[in-house]
Amino acid sequence: MSVFRRTLPSKRLPRALVLALFAPLALPAAEVTATDAVPVAEASAPDLKPVVVTATRVDQTAFDLPLSIDRLNKEQLQDGRLQINLAESMGRVPGIVVNNRSYLAGDTQISSRGFGARAGFGVRGLRLYSDGIPATMPDGQGQVSHFDLGSAARVEVLRGPFSVLYGSSSGGVISVFTEDGAPGGRIEPSVAFGSYASRRLGSKVSGDTGSLNYVADVSTYTTSGYRDHSAGTRELQNGKLRWNPDADSSLTLVLNAVNMPDLQDPMGLDRRSYETNPAQALAGAYSYNTRKSSDQQQIGLAYEGKTGPDGTLNSTLYLGHRKNITYQSIPAASQAPDTSPGGVSSLAREYWGIDLRWTHKGELAQAPLTVTAGLNYDNLDEARKGYQNFIGTQLGVLGALRRDENNQLHNFDQYLQAQWEPARAWLLMAGLRRNAVKFASKDNYISGTNLDDSGSVNFSDTTPVLGATWHASDALNLYATFGKGFETPTFNELAYRNAAPGMNLSLQAARSNNLELGIKTILGKNTLLNLALFEVRTDNEIVVDTSLFGRTYYRNGGRTERSGLEAALSTSWNNGINLALAYTNLSAVYSDTVTGSTILAGNAIPGIPRSTLTAEATWKHKPSGLNVGFELRSVSKIWVDDANSDAAEGKTMANLRLGLEQGANGWRLKEFLRVDNLGNRTAVGSVIVNEGNKRYFEPEPGRNWLIGAAASYLF
Repeated sequence: MSVFRRTLPSKRLPRALVLALFAPLALPAAEVTATDAVPVAEASAPDLKPVVVTATRVDQTAFDLPLSIDRLNKEQLQDGRLQINLAESMGRVPGIVVNNRSYLAGDTQISSRGFGARAGFGVRGLRLYSDGIPATMPDGQGQVSHFDLGSAARVEVLRGPFSVLYGSSSGGVISVFTEDGAPGGRIEPSVAFGSYASRRLGSKVSGDTGSLNYVADVSTYTTSGYRDHSAGTRELQNGKLRWNPDADSSLTLVLNAVNMPDLQDPMGLDRRSYETNPAQALAGAYSYNTRKSSDQQQIGLAYEGKTGPDGTLNSTLYLGHRKNITYQSIPAASQAPDTSPGGVSSLAREYWGIDLRWTHKGELAQAPLTVTAGLNYDNLDEARKGYQNFIGTQLGVLGALRRDENNQLHNFDQYLQAQWEPARAWLLMAGLRRNAVKFASKDNYISGTNLDDSGSVNFSDTTPVLGATWHASDALNLYATFGKGFETPTFNELAYRNAAPGMNLSLQAARSNNLELGIKTILGKNTLLNLALFEVRTDNEIVVDTSLFGRTYYRNGGRTERSGLEAALSTSWNNGINLALAYTNLSAVYSDTVTGSTILAGNAIPGIPRSTLTAEATWKHKPSGLNVGFELRSVSKIWVDDANSDAAEGKTMANLRLGLEQGANGWRLKEFLRVDNLGNRTAVGSVIVNEGNKRYFEPEPGRNWLIGAAASYLF
């Protein structure tokens, strides 16, 4: 047994905790009044025509729009869940893969129709928003660590061609919306704890005074981690304050902050290590104390007001600061040349932006017409430094400076979107966005053979999109959409050149053609079925060249092709039983053989599963407040490199959750118990694409448990 292997906490649930959780069953069930809780019949029935705003920036029913968009509600995000990671609930959305790396230092890996699967750091290929404030930097690099699911009312997920209207890197859009305060005031403390010394403490206060609506939520999550050397802490604060000076205008202030100090990184495992002991960390993680610290503070101000009877003006201003410092396991000897950037990466980012848009609702040829026009500007100033990760013989400490540069990026985009209903059976949508992104780097570290690597590069493109919906009947819609995509490299993808110093300014933007055909239909009274067929052809796909010791290098991988099927079904019965199914079949392959690489035409793009299936069944018994949920997720094998030489095996995992709810006299109480990976299967949670030492595998936990409780008092 490895000398670094610690004894894991017991996976047995203490008997006292079980008794504490289910003690309410021995008591008479308190009647749940309308003010205490959402009626079970309402909460359990599927929302057949959810209203969304992410697709068109105005309230619209998703059922009628010619695009793929899904909405997760508060219950689906929070009930019986830890509320830390989007992987907990996003399985209900087809086309989206969210891999939980099971340690906080490893950013959540999210992909949409295969875009973003290559990301070794942060989120790529998607645009992320929290209450309309970008969580994606101007270069396309996104973070979800500050997403506060504990105060979220809903999450909207847009996939396909219309996502290009949000800018470059739009393989999809994920928008989180904070809940509104209830009339009067409400306080909501919560606690959850479970396997691997995991604990989440939260407290939320909210209310509405008529003209002022507020929500403030704070939480702390700590864990020793499933794997050795994977402990971490996340402290999160999120607040929203909305003031309505009159009936036609609102001003919303959004504040959030996250602090994650000294998150341990156990690194990826090679196949032999994974099969021998998936919970271990390799020796380099200890000798260099691989870890990451990150903190971010962000503020946003949004105004909405009428401009006459048919117009609305929206403006959003945001600014923020994010700092990361990462200690990598790069061998000390390899840092001797002047051209080495060292083994510690330090980033300090100041960013701000503004979005102005005007929406007009009128008529064209006596048919409803909605037009939205907008301007968007984002700016990022980055101080990037590199240091040696040793001093003398001491490893894993901040050593001598080896890199020092100031980077700047800004984009200025213009967009136009229109929706017209020329006849009762038709809805037409069209959009156009002009993207202009400029990168510049000033090298301040010039020493010996390390010459001045300053430089700049510009990217620009115009991306159109067109879609149509045919209302065959009140319960059946058919649609088609076509659009062009544009994805620039991020600063992290430009940051390193393989075997050479300086920025990788030769990396080109990727461009794509996207086609989607779909059906949305209501079957009976309580069943919704969505089907989508899509094809995406991309030129100059940005791919991982190689990844070594936590540092990733990128290149262009020629042409690629993605084609697939997405299906989502949700239904309910009068007996309180609900069923949701989400299935994706995706073929993602290289179309070209790329000289000087292992990319061959016909090879699968690594990091992307061919198929995923999620099934969730729930049952609620209103008189007792008891609810039961069973989740099943199946994922096919995932290739780990361009040569398709190895793969993470396919897996099928099952989870079970039990919950209780009581309410009376203004109080509402909820308790839950969940057990994940019921079969105690050994499986890979995510892969590190093209890892140079073949340490591709990041395992996920075996059977583990979580217990939690929350109280809510309305005053």
